[in-house]
Amino acid sequence: MNHAVSSAKAYKGLGMEGFIARWYASLTRKSLDEFKALARRVTEQIPPGSRVLEVAPGPGYFAIELAKRGGYQVTGLDISHTFVQIARQNATEAGADVDFRQGNAASMPFEKELFDFLLCRAAFKNFSQPVRALEEMYRVLKPGGRALIIDLRKDAPAKLVGAAVENMRLGRVNTLLTKLAFRFMLLKRAYTRREFEQFLSQTKFGPAEIREDLTGLELLLQRARGA
Repeated sequence: MNHAVSSAKAYKGLGMEGFIARWYASLTRKSLDEFKALARRVTEQIPPGSRVLEVAPGPGYFAIELAKRGGYQVTGLDISHTFVQIARQNATEAGADVDFRQGNAASMPFEKELFDFLLCRAAFKNFSQPVRALEEMYRVLKPGGRALIIDLRKDAPAKLVGAAVENMRLGRVNTLLTKLAFRFMLLKRAYTRREFEQFLSQTKFGPAEIREDLTGLELLLQRARGA
Protein backbone atom coordinates (compact mmCIF):
# COMPACT_ATOMS: atom_id res chain seq x y z
CA MET A 1 0.00 0.00 0.00
CA ASN A 2 1.22 3.52 -0.78
CA HIS A 3 2.70 4.99 2.38
CA ALA A 4 1.00 8.35 1.80
CA VAL A 5 -2.45 6.81 1.98
CA SER A 6 -1.86 4.00 4.42
CA SER A 7 -4.23 3.66 7.35
CA ALA A 8 -1.52 4.45 9.90
CA LYS A 9 1.48 6.73 10.10
CA ALA A 10 4.82 5.47 11.35
CA TYR A 11 5.80 8.98 12.40
CA LYS A 12 3.52 10.39 15.07
CA GLY A 13 5.31 13.70 15.51
CA LEU A 14 5.99 15.70 18.63
CA GLY A 15 3.18 15.64 21.15
CA MET A 16 1.44 18.92 21.92
CA GLU A 17 2.15 18.97 25.63
CA GLY A 18 3.64 21.40 28.11
CA PHE A 19 5.41 24.44 26.70
CA ILE A 20 4.57 23.60 23.06
CA ALA A 21 0.84 23.37 23.83
CA ARG A 22 0.91 26.64 25.78
CA TRP A 23 2.79 28.39 22.96
CA TYR A 24 0.24 27.11 20.42
CA ALA A 25 -2.65 28.24 22.63
CA SER A 26 -1.15 31.73 22.88
CA LEU A 27 -0.53 31.84 19.13
CA THR A 28 -4.01 30.73 18.08
CA ARG A 29 -5.69 33.08 20.56
CA LYS A 30 -4.71 35.83 18.12
CA SER A 31 -7.16 34.26 15.62
CA LEU A 32 -10.26 34.38 17.83
CA ASP A 33 -12.22 36.20 15.12
CA GLU A 34 -11.79 33.16 12.87
CA PHE A 35 -13.16 30.84 15.56
CA LYS A 36 -16.10 33.17 16.13
CA ALA A 37 -16.85 33.25 12.40
CA LEU A 38 -16.69 29.46 12.21
CA ALA A 39 -19.03 29.16 15.21
CA ARG A 40 -21.53 31.47 13.49
CA ARG A 41 -21.27 29.41 10.33
CA VAL A 42 -21.92 26.14 12.16
CA THR A 43 -24.94 27.52 14.01
CA GLU A 44 -26.50 28.26 10.62
CA GLN A 45 -26.17 24.57 9.72
CA ILE A 46 -27.42 22.83 12.87
CA PRO A 47 -30.62 23.28 14.90
CA PRO A 48 -30.67 24.34 18.58
CA GLY A 49 -30.33 21.43 20.95
CA SER A 50 -27.81 19.62 18.74
CA ARG A 51 -25.04 17.61 20.35
CA VAL A 52 -21.72 18.73 18.89
CA LEU A 53 -18.30 17.10 19.15
CA GLU A 54 -15.06 18.86 18.30
CA VAL A 55 -12.24 16.40 17.71
CA ALA A 56 -8.81 17.78 18.67
CA PRO A 57 -10.05 21.19 19.88
CA GLY A 58 -6.66 22.18 21.28
CA PRO A 59 -7.20 25.24 23.50
CA GLY A 60 -10.93 24.95 22.86
CA TYR A 61 -11.62 28.29 21.22
CA PHE A 62 -14.18 27.07 18.66
CA ALA A 63 -16.04 24.82 21.11
CA ILE A 64 -16.24 27.68 23.60
CA GLU A 65 -17.51 30.15 21.01
CA LEU A 66 -20.18 27.67 19.91
CA ALA A 67 -21.27 26.98 23.49
CA LYS A 68 -21.51 30.72 24.19
CA ARG A 69 -24.09 31.02 21.44
CA GLY A 70 -26.40 28.85 23.53
CA GLY A 71 -28.66 25.91 22.87
CA TYR A 72 -25.99 23.32 22.08
CA GLN A 73 -24.43 20.46 24.03
CA VAL A 74 -20.75 20.79 23.18
CA THR A 75 -18.00 18.26 23.84
CA GLY A 76 -14.29 18.45 22.99
CA LEU A 77 -11.94 15.47 22.75
CA ASP A 78 -8.17 15.98 22.64
CA ILE A 79 -5.26 13.58 23.09
CA SER A 80 -3.18 16.25 24.85
CA HIS A 81 -3.52 16.44 28.63
CA THR A 82 -2.17 20.00 28.55
CA PHE A 83 -4.71 21.13 25.97
CA VAL A 84 -7.57 19.64 27.99
CA GLN A 85 -6.40 21.59 31.05
CA ILE A 86 -6.04 24.81 29.04
CA ALA A 87 -9.44 24.35 27.34
CA ARG A 88 -11.21 23.71 30.63
CA GLN A 89 -9.66 26.84 32.11
CA ASN A 90 -10.59 28.89 29.04
CA ALA A 91 -14.19 27.61 29.26
CA THR A 92 -14.42 28.51 32.94
CA GLU A 93 -13.10 32.02 32.28
CA ALA A 94 -15.56 32.46 29.39
CA GLY A 95 -18.50 31.11 31.38
CA ALA A 96 -19.07 28.46 28.70
CA ASP A 97 -20.41 24.97 29.37
CA VAL A 98 -18.18 22.58 27.39
CA ASP A 99 -17.29 19.02 28.33
CA PHE A 100 -13.57 18.77 27.47
CA ARG A 101 -12.16 15.26 27.72
CA GLN A 102 -8.84 13.55 27.08
CA GLY A 103 -8.87 10.77 24.51
CA ASN A 104 -7.71 9.43 21.16
CA ALA A 105 -9.54 10.17 17.90
CA ALA A 106 -8.92 6.57 16.84
CA SER A 107 -10.70 5.19 19.93
CA MET A 108 -13.24 7.70 21.17
CA PRO A 109 -14.67 7.23 24.68
CA PHE A 110 -18.26 7.73 23.54
CA GLU A 111 -21.20 5.46 22.85
CA LYS A 112 -22.33 5.08 19.27
CA GLU A 113 -24.76 7.44 17.54
CA LEU A 114 -24.38 10.22 20.11
CA PHE A 115 -23.64 13.41 18.15
CA ASP A 116 -25.53 15.41 15.55
CA PHE A 117 -22.50 17.30 14.26
CA LEU A 118 -18.74 16.87 14.45
CA LEU A 119 -15.93 19.28 13.64
CA CYS A 120 -12.24 18.56 13.16
CA ARG A 121 -10.23 21.66 12.26
CA ALA A 122 -6.49 21.79 11.47
CA ALA A 123 -5.81 18.48 13.21
CA PHE A 124 -6.66 15.52 10.98
CA LYS A 125 -3.19 15.49 9.39
CA ASN A 126 -1.70 14.76 12.83
CA PHE A 127 -3.69 11.59 13.50
CA SER A 128 -1.56 8.44 13.45
CA GLN A 129 -4.54 6.31 12.31
CA PRO A 130 -6.52 8.45 9.83
CA VAL A 131 -8.87 5.74 8.55
CA ARG A 132 -9.59 4.54 12.06
CA ALA A 133 -10.34 8.15 13.07
CA LEU A 134 -12.86 8.42 10.23
CA GLU A 135 -14.46 5.14 11.28
CA GLU A 136 -14.82 6.48 14.81
CA MET A 137 -16.37 9.70 13.52
CA TYR A 138 -18.93 7.61 11.65
CA ARG A 139 -19.64 5.49 14.73
CA VAL A 140 -20.33 8.37 17.11
CA LEU A 141 -22.52 10.32 14.66
CA LYS A 142 -26.27 9.81 14.74
CA PRO A 143 -27.91 8.59 11.51
CA GLY A 144 -28.18 11.74 9.42
CA GLY A 145 -25.39 13.38 11.43
CA ARG A 146 -22.70 15.38 9.66
CA ALA A 147 -18.97 15.92 10.07
CA LEU A 148 -16.88 18.84 8.83
CA ILE A 149 -13.13 18.36 8.42
CA ILE A 150 -11.05 21.46 7.68
CA ASP A 151 -7.34 21.10 7.04
CA LEU A 152 -4.28 22.07 5.07
CA ARG A 153 -3.75 20.80 1.53
CA LYS A 154 -0.55 18.83 1.06
CA ASP A 155 -0.18 20.31 -2.41
CA ALA A 156 -0.66 23.90 -1.26
CA PRO A 157 1.99 26.17 -2.84
CA ALA A 158 4.63 27.07 -0.26
CA LYS A 159 4.54 30.74 -1.26
CA LEU A 160 0.81 30.97 -0.61
CA VAL A 161 1.17 29.24 2.76
CA GLY A 162 3.90 31.72 3.67
CA ALA A 163 1.69 34.63 2.63
CA ALA A 164 -1.16 33.26 4.74
CA VAL A 165 1.14 33.10 7.76
CA GLU A 166 2.24 36.70 7.16
CA ASN A 167 -1.40 37.76 7.19
CA MET A 168 -1.81 36.27 10.66
CA ARG A 169 0.31 39.15 12.04
CA LEU A 170 1.93 37.01 14.72
CA GLY A 171 5.04 39.09 15.25
CA ARG A 172 8.50 38.49 13.81
CA VAL A 173 9.58 35.51 15.93
CA ASN A 174 6.24 33.67 15.88
CA THR A 175 5.88 34.27 12.14
CA LEU A 176 9.28 32.69 11.53
CA LEU A 177 8.52 29.73 13.80
CA THR A 178 5.12 29.18 12.20
CA LYS A 179 6.55 29.28 8.68
CA LEU A 180 9.17 26.70 9.67
CA ALA A 181 6.47 24.48 11.21
CA PHE A 182 4.44 24.58 8.00
CA ARG A 183 7.45 23.96 5.76
CA PHE A 184 9.13 21.15 7.64
CA MET A 185 6.26 19.46 9.46
CA LEU A 186 2.67 20.40 8.67
CA LEU A 187 2.79 20.30 4.86
CA LYS A 188 4.54 16.94 5.01
CA ARG A 189 1.84 15.51 7.26
CA ALA A 190 -1.10 16.94 5.29
CA TYR A 191 -3.12 15.07 2.64
CA THR A 192 -4.31 15.79 -0.88
CA ARG A 193 -7.93 15.58 -1.96
CA ARG A 194 -7.20 12.24 -3.64
CA GLU A 195 -5.70 10.81 -0.44
CA PHE A 196 -8.77 11.87 1.57
CA GLU A 197 -11.00 10.19 -1.01
CA GLN A 198 -9.00 6.97 -0.67
CA PHE A 199 -9.33 7.08 3.12
CA LEU A 200 -13.08 7.60 2.87
CA SER A 201 -13.44 4.70 0.44
CA GLN A 202 -12.32 2.43 3.29
CA THR A 203 -15.14 3.62 5.58
CA LYS A 204 -18.95 3.53 5.62
CA PHE A 205 -19.17 7.22 4.71
CA GLY A 206 -20.49 7.93 1.25
CA PRO A 207 -18.78 10.39 -1.10
CA ALA A 208 -17.83 13.62 0.62
CA GLU A 209 -18.65 17.14 -0.50
CA ILE A 210 -15.12 18.52 -0.87
CA ARG A 211 -14.28 22.18 -1.24
CA GLU A 212 -10.79 23.41 -2.01
CA ASP A 213 -9.14 26.80 -1.80
CA LEU A 214 -5.54 27.76 -2.48
CA THR A 215 -4.18 26.33 0.78
CA GLY A 216 -6.86 24.16 2.36
CA LEU A 217 -9.58 21.55 2.07
CA GLU A 218 -13.03 21.23 3.59
CA LEU A 219 -14.79 17.87 3.65
CA LEU A 220 -18.46 17.65 4.56
CA LEU A 221 -19.39 14.08 5.47
CA GLN A 222 -22.77 12.63 6.38
CA ARG A 223 -23.86 9.39 7.95
CA ALA A 224 -26.84 8.06 6.01
CA ARG A 225 -30.15 8.29 7.90
CA GLY A 226 -30.87 4.61 7.55
CA ALA A 227 -27.36 3.53 8.51
